[in-house]
Amino acid sequence: MKKINCEIIRSHRRTSRIEINSEGILRLRVPLRTTKKRVREIIEENRDWIEKHLTIALKERERIESLPSLTDEDIRRLKKAAGEYIPSRAARYAAILGVSYGRITIRCQRKRWGSCSREGNLSFNCLLLLTPPEVIDAIVVHELCHRLEMNHSERFYRHVLKVYPEYRRWNKWLREKGREIMLRPRE
Repeated sequence: MKKINCEIIRSHRRTSRIEINSEGILRLRVPLRTTKKRVREIIEENRDWIEKHLTIALKERERIESLPSLTDEDIRRLKKAAGEYIPSRAARYAAILGVSYGRITIRCQRKRWGSCSREGNLSFNCLLLLTPPEVIDAIVVHELCHRLEMNHSERFYRHVLKVYPEYRRWNKWLREKGREIMLRPRE
């Protein structure tokens, strides 16, 4: 096996989990008392999977890095456009859901599409403007439903699907294509 960067994360979990991030770093999450010998065994037992997914991650990274970079001006324009568009979608769906919310913040992030604080403040990624409008609505509805349920329980998703039956379709689109948008190079 080629030498790869590996990060071992010990936590209060019962099982091991292997991940490969977009930088091609292997992340192995293991129970606290896992020995170094067992860590090596886990890696060896999963060698084929690791090599396959490492190759995929590195090819994806190369492809994303070859995309045109977003300039500071591009990001300013996206933030401005998102600041004009997203609040109207939030107001529409908040009325349907019968919920209120605090302020709306637009940011340019690399890991999140949106969030809802316990106080009801909403935050959205300006890069949503590079997705279809249906994806934006899916994220807006998702965050507003946190005003009803601050979790991702079955009950939470019932609220989401009641208001936005196409949620799963557009969430799948975002899982498949959103990473490329979020990780796009920046100048």
